[in-house]
Amino acid sequence: MAASKISAPGRAPRAGRSRGYFGIGVERASKPMNLGNLFRTAHAFGASFVFTVAPHHTVGRIRSDTSITPRHVPYYSFADAESMTLPQRCDVVGIELLEEAGALPSFRHPRSAAYVLGPERGELSRAMRDRCDHLVRIPTAFSLNLATAGAIVMYDRLITLARFARRPSIPGVAPEPEPAHVAGAPVRRPRAGAG
Repeated sequence: MAASKISAPGRAPRAGRSRGYFGIGVERASKPMNLGNLFRTAHAFGASFVFTVAPHHTVGRIRSDTSITPRHVPYYSFADAESMTLPQRCDVVGIELLEEAGALPSFRHPRSAAYVLGPERGELSRAMRDRCDHLVRIPTAFSLNLATAGAIVMYDRLITLARFARRPSIPGVAPEPEPAHVAGAPVRRPRAGAG
């Protein structure tokens, strides 16, 4: 596979840019290889930040993140779910195989989101589930590798929120061109305190 150019932090490749931002992290991650793969994939998908909650090791020991994501994208480490500090209006989306979780193919991604995955051997803590605005599950027969699950969620976000040409209805046919962006008239919003 040819080497690809790393894009600026927090920016998705031009063809699929969408509004908003996202971050992704893991609660109680115990396998450095999986965490490194997740962070590298997050960097490639244009994550605005990555994080850990109560990790079992330090990020400096991760060798599988060959893009060295924390040098290019903000990295946050939180002691527990209660100490997570996120931007205002940033929805926390828990990714977990739970009965009460909605299926990913039917989920509408928030414009601004922090996705959090559970540990490799376990599930999101009760405190973390209480912090979540949404619980989502990938509809599989059994749990997936942590980095794989994160990649699926980020890809789903990309194809549902970004602008791409429509897929052709017949295999092998070129996709329809992406519709040209049409700017509307300026929107005037009332000033805060004006009445």
